[in-house]
Amino acid sequence: MTRHRSNSPMRDDPMPASARAHAAARPLVAIVGRPNVGKSTLFNRLAGAKIAIVHDQPGVTRDRNYADAFARGVEYLLVDTGGFDPGSDDPMRQGIARHVSAAIAEADVVVCVLDGTVDVTPADREAVRLLRQSDKPAVYVANKADSPAVDALAFDAYRLGIPQILPISALHGRGIAQLEEAIVDALPEPDTSAGDELAALGDVPRIALIGRPNAGKSSLLNRLVGEERSLVDARPGTTRDTVDALVRFPLKRDGETSEIPLVVLDTAGIRKKAKVEEPVEAASVLRAIRAIERAEVVVLMCDAVEGVAEQDAKILGLAVDRGRGVVVALNKGDLLDAKAAAKAEERARETLSFAPWAPIVKMSAKTGRGVGTLVATIARVREAWAARVTTGELNRFFEEVLATHPPPTMGGKATRLYFVTQAESRPPTFVVVANEPEHVHFSYQRYIQNSIRKRFGFDGTPIRVRYRAKRKRALAGSGRDD
Repeated sequence: MTRHRSNSPMRDDPMPASARAHAAARPLVAIVGRPNVGKSTLFNRLAGAKIAIVHDQPGVTRDRNYADAFARGVEYLLVDTGGFDPGSDDPMRQGIARHVSAAIAEADVVVCVLDGTVDVTPADREAVRLLRQSDKPAVYVANKADSPAVDALAFDAYRLGIPQILPISALHGRGIAQLEEAIVDALPEPDTSAGDELAALGDVPRIALIGRPNAGKSSLLNRLVGEERSLVDARPGTTRDTVDALVRFPLKRDGETSEIPLVVLDTAGIRKKAKVEEPVEAASVLRAIRAIERAEVVVLMCDAVEGVAEQDAKILGLAVDRGRGVVVALNKGDLLDAKAAAKAEERARETLSFAPWAPIVKMSAKTGRGVGTLVATIARVREAWAARVTTGELNRFFEEVLATHPPPTMGGKATRLYFVTQAESRPPTFVVVANEPEHVHFSYQRYIQNSIRKRFGFDGTPIRVRYRAKRKRALAGSGRDD
């Protein structure tokens, strides 16, 4: 029986937000198979967007791609892998095999893709054998079954001892509904034990420390905890697993000192995909991404000496895309003079220009300088991330915006915006009701978003503004629209 889980926000929820955030962490579904069986096409189909590169040439997908997917009321994280060919002598192929093994190790469910139009190959047999050894729930599909006439060829895969195989066509969408149902059925029930522990602690914020290797994430955790909870080493890649720690950090505000409780997740450093070779490190990257899913606020640790790089921007983008509050920590400030520190902050602003609302804190995990400011900033961002604005306040603001800067005419049609309301928090999400939502120009959408942020703050948190058409309700017995 298919399990349906709602992703709509719950009101009057007795579970604290921090526990609910953990319970809502999405499961991971990995797509594996030998080269050129249609994995990337299936990935795009399930993700609902053309994300992975699709080409007839085998081996186009070399690194794992990630996407948020949704099926039958369930949200999950979808991972595309390169073509699995363990018998190849090509070093690139061997690296892909290690990545595939890492993805299987971290996945909650594995979708194994076979080519339903050709005979089973040794690589197919090895993939099935690997899945059996992993003891992970697996869904087997025979792709390229574009019509029922091809199903008989697809069933040849039963010779591998597979209990069930689904004939599908990722290109044309045939059998995808059955596949999505099988994926949802195979997902394990969510683990709420950690959420129960957090419920006992109260509404404790969950913070994830992310960044490139050797940026000082473990040093910051140890500074917050007051002991060597995480191994600290000058060599990058020391942290392999995500470490959780309950922190009660003393913070002085308004002349009084109080303890700020935090659950801090120290994660493995995320390198460029081209540099991720070891299977253990590849698995660490997946764990870091899942830590972002569990967190409410993400602290991007950056090395102020090396400077903020493009990889830091990509890592921050992972958190922003997932709607998490963010704080940028420029670490190792004790090694810079005032002029160099100012230049490092300027470079950070330039590199992270897509998130100008993200606060930047200069600090040193080694000496402790600026750590108190960082904790206070985290608390402020988390409050903004969970904040709500009343509909009355929003619409008084909206009237002012429309009076000073009405929406431009698009396609010869006048766009009318009726009202705005905050539909959700965590992150703040607003809905603007319009007569022609598809005609609201992207520049005006950006103006509305910036205006909301300017008026109500939301420091350090992404905000989302969606546009919907005004619904018409038929008046009973009148034949007229309201």
